[in-house]
Amino acid sequence: MAAEQGNLSGLTDEADAQTAARPGAPASHPEFDRLVRTIWRLRQPDGCPWDKVQTHASITRNMIEEAYEAVDAIAANDMPHLREELGDVLEQVLLHAQIAQDEGDFDVDDVCRELNEKLVRRHPHVFGDAAAAGAVDSAGKVLDIWDEVKRSEREGRSSDVAPEGLLDSVPSSMPSLMQCQKISKRAAKAGFEWESIADVWDQFASERAEFEAEEPGSQEAAEEFGDLLFSLVNVARHAHVDAEEALASSNRKFRRRWARMEALARECGLAIDELGTSALNELWDEVKKEERAARG
Repeated sequence: MAAEQGNLSGLTDEADAQTAARPGAPASHPEFDRLVRTIWRLRQPDGCPWDKVQTHASITRNMIEEAYEAVDAIAANDMPHLREELGDVLEQVLLHAQIAQDEGDFDVDDVCRELNEKLVRRHPHVFGDAAAAGAVDSAGKVLDIWDEVKRSEREGRSSDVAPEGLLDSVPSSMPSLMQCQKISKRAAKAGFEWESIADVWDQFASERAEFEAEEPGSQEAAEEFGDLLFSLVNVARHAHVDAEEALASSNRKFRRRWARMEALARECGLAIDELGTSALNELWDEVKKEERAARG
């Protein structure tokens, strides 16, 4: 193992030397070092009372929330906001690394080193020999290489460690639609797959019938509805649609239309929560008509 780590370290050193010699390659980042020191200072005995008592578990939600806020900034194409939110995500990374260092587990250098080694190892077409580079001419082939290297990494682990299952590396805390699509894709690659999208629609119809047969509000109905959603996500996968992004887009569309409905109601001196269903439907249709007109 030590020899393997030494070989990898040499490979990353060589990759870095080659990269650093390229025109336009990034140099040092003094602001990053300042930020690392700031996070360290906040955790010192005379630092911030809040930061000092945080644990990995206590700030788990923060990591998720900051990542989602960054995604919102990307969706809005708001670069100043994205810059701010990426900083907030980075703060979470550095705070977790500092907590780990304080507990004697690892530090931010270990995080950067391990990530860099993984990136070099999983990009042999960039940092490996020229023959490999010439054979990779599409993003799809890159993903195939990535998966192949990951398999090699799993196979190379110590024999006294239980082998990793095909789905084990998919985080169970990942958003459910995204997780469903990811585990379904992996299972399909292993051969557990419908032959066509028509077959998936048949599965969806079967799951719908099972859902409708259950008592509304029961645990059984909830379970069957989950199966119904699972089938629908696989319809999306077969149609090359990202289910998570598709639903996120629909959510954004609904929020945008609802905000416009509220504005139209205010123009009439009304509060939207005082309107009946018929009036709300009329406002909804009006907003859709405006959108169609705007599209030309």
